[in-house]
Amino acid sequence: MDRQTEIELEAAAFRRLKKHLMEDRVDVQNIDLMNLAGFCRNCLSRWYQEAANERGIEMSKEDGRTAFYGMPYDEWKARHQAEATPEQKAAFDTSFRENVEKR
Repeated sequence: MDRQTEIELEAAAFRRLKKHLMEDRVDVQNIDLMNLAGFCRNCLSRWYQEAANERGIEMSKEDGRTAFYGMPYDEWKARHQAEATPEQKAAFDTSFRENVEKR
């Protein structure tokens, strides 16, 4: 497979993952994704922002979130995010240390 085709397939897979998380499974909470998989929608939006910045495209954290969420993050949270339970928060603390802080 040539490199351009590989890039296009990876981009298509990313778009499908984004659709799945943003449209098909809005019921899945970010904290649950983080606790189970070590990443969430915010991570994906940050990776998007970082990729833009690496290419000389100025993009803030909020710009990256808006690009990924398709709306301002506060609006997404109001529509789809539930308050985390104490158990979810405790699991998140561990997951964050293991997956984000040690990078």
